[in-house]
Amino acid sequence: MVAMAVKNRNKSKSAGANGNRTRARENSRHAAVGKNEQPMSPLPAQHQRKPGIESRLDPLPRYEAPLYQGAGKLRNKVALITGGDSGIGRAVAVLFAREGANVAITYLPAERGDAEETRKAVEAEGARALAIKADVRNPRTCQQIVRRTLKEFGKLDVLVNNAAFQQHQEGLEDLTYAQWDRTFKTNIYGYFQMAKAALPHLRDGGAIINTGSITGLEGSKELLDYASTKGAIHAFTKSLAQNLVKRGIRVNCVAPGPVWTPLNPSDKKAADVAKFGSDTPMGRPAQPEEIAPAYVYFASEADSSYVTGEILTLLGGETTAG
Repeated sequence: MVAMAVKNRNKSKSAGANGNRTRARENSRHAAVGKNEQPMSPLPAQHQRKPGIESRLDPLPRYEAPLYQGAGKLRNKVALITGGDSGIGRAVAVLFAREGANVAITYLPAERGDAEETRKAVEAEGARALAIKADVRNPRTCQQIVRRTLKEFGKLDVLVNNAAFQQHQEGLEDLTYAQWDRTFKTNIYGYFQMAKAALPHLRDGGAIINTGSITGLEGSKELLDYASTKGAIHAFTKSLAQNLVKRGIRVNCVAPGPVWTPLNPSDKKAADVAKFGSDTPMGRPAQPEEIAPAYVYFASEADSSYVTGEILTLLGGETTAG
């Protein structure tokens, strides 16, 4: 048993090293080919157990944005990003750091490895990073997340609500009460609880940015619970923006279409993952690095001081969203 454990640890270290080499090769190639060459559908058929691990995806999601040049838009700011270990959250953390912000992220226990890579990526940008293991479904935990961020950095300027749960079901009869409850507790209760915990510490010029979805605007027949929470997030964004505008706190929402993150390969069947994003006019899912600049825009007072209560859709050419 001991020999097997050692063998497994060595195998894990080897896999991690191979993954790092693969990432380095992809980064180098990505920087060389420029912004227009992104992985196209069909993607390799694959499936993971939830919550999904970014380092196991093929191809690896792109979050480095090598062509994005920081301009100090968030210098001396502190940002807190829920679900910042991977996908959109990781890409946002990296660009916030590139713009001068120190960044705290939250992650689930199974996502520790991904969270560590995000932490290193933020620090590589010259910023300080804090990774907090936490589940936003618990209101007390949300309070603790904010307290830890304040203890580490002394203040809070930007909250990004991004943590999400998604599970396809073919029909209403397949959607259990337990799943409905988990989806709402994560996707909308978590946003409310984080905003409530952060609000006493946000000042004039602060920002709350929520992650919505095209499903919240158009619906989705196999994502009844998820789409419902995203619609609620959009309404929450507009209502909270109206509520906080006199206090100088802007509240906005980024609502993407398909994005290549662990969320979908840990939900869909492998054959469906291969087709993910192929029905967009661009014929592919977005990469996280293509979504993250929208969050910088909403976080930056210089860029969006007159913008609040907005839902920005990023849909790969789709123009029919309401």
